[in-house]
Amino acid sequence: MYIIHNGKIITEEKILEGSAVVVEGEVIQAIIPEETISSYPGAQKINARGGYISPGFIDIHSDYIEGIVSPRPTSMMDVHISLREAEKILISHGITTMFHSLSFYREDVFTHKPMRYPENVQRLVDAIDETHHELHLIRHRLHARFEIDNIDEIDRLVDNIQSNKVHLLSFMDHTPGQGQYRDLEVYRQTLQGYRDLNDSDVQTIIAERQSSTFMTIEKIKEVADIALSKGISIASHDDDDIKKIDLVKSFGTTISEFPITLEVAKKAKDMGLLTIAGAPNVLLGGSHSGNLSAAEAIEHDCVDILCSDYYPAALLHAIFELTEKHGNDLHRMFMMVTLNPAKAVRMDDEIGSIKPGKKADLLVIERMDDGYPMLTTTMVNGNVITTTNYRIK
Repeated sequence: MYIIHNGKIITEEKILEGSAVVVEGEVIQAIIPEETISSYPGAQKINARGGYISPGFIDIHSDYIEGIVSPRPTSMMDVHISLREAEKILISHGITTMFHSLSFYREDVFTHKPMRYPENVQRLVDAIDETHHELHLIRHRLHARFEIDNIDEIDRLVDNIQSNKVHLLSFMDHTPGQGQYRDLEVYRQTLQGYRDLNDSDVQTIIAERQSSTFMTIEKIKEVADIALSKGISIASHDDDDIKKIDLVKSFGTTISEFPITLEVAKKAKDMGLLTIAGAPNVLLGGSHSGNLSAAEAIEHDCVDILCSDYYPAALLHAIFELTEKHGNDLHRMFMMVTLNPAKAVRMDDEIGSIKPGKKADLLVIERMDDGYPMLTTTMVNGNVITTTNYRIK
């Protein structure tokens, strides 16, 4: 049994002071008044030293694992080693549940990434599934990001869904001229940033991409129905038009990832979709693609969830930057990386908040003298996974 005390507890409703969290086995047993902890003489006590006691972070969109598996264009590391090494990094940033966002692309025109070859994607899909039956540090889940021109891989996607290897499904369309790359100049600059191409080469690629064969709406609905029948949430990606919100809602979508404009984000919220923005967007001061600013969208109450996207450290730092630099409510910011993503992927009955009966996925976050947030204790399923001690010399 553990008691985490002397901290500010992030509950579902508020930030609670003067109380402690009791953990027994894998679950949270109770939240008790601080002065009653002496009633548990055999419990191991964890002193939060005035910091925050938070639920573990739930990251439902991150392709970080791709860089661990394939750190160089010509390097492909063992997927099992990569998952074990990645989880040591992720837990150090407070991420206790990770939805590895693997891209099912027909072709990645930006860069040579062996991790995005279909056979390598499947190897990692299988490895993620195997973590459920072996020792591991965090919860590994699969977010299948399916590009809608990848028609040759539809059957493989469906097989993975029916084999219970997919836990979140999003449909993507990175065709230049719409979505994330509605500004063709941004597309050109991005493409040339990855590859040595002249303007003629870029125009050829744009023409080829725009003439691709795509999944029909009927086929998307068919695949979405299979996923929904398995209890899997559906997400849309880079919504750039309010009309698209009506369309994606029609095939069971409940999550809008990275809406491109404030108008679209507001429409998604009005339609009852949970909206996602990237935490790196907050730290960078805006979108790296020139799209919607996460901080602006949060100011207008158009974002429900923050994800790390490609930079795991961003979740923790975005919480405090959004509070201290942009004036947002700290409790609300914590909900964006804990309870709200848990609700989005239908796991809030088990994780995402500090509540008796839920899994004891807990963090202790202290602040350095300069305000820098430091994660000093992480717990998953009632097990202390890491403790960190900062020093001066």
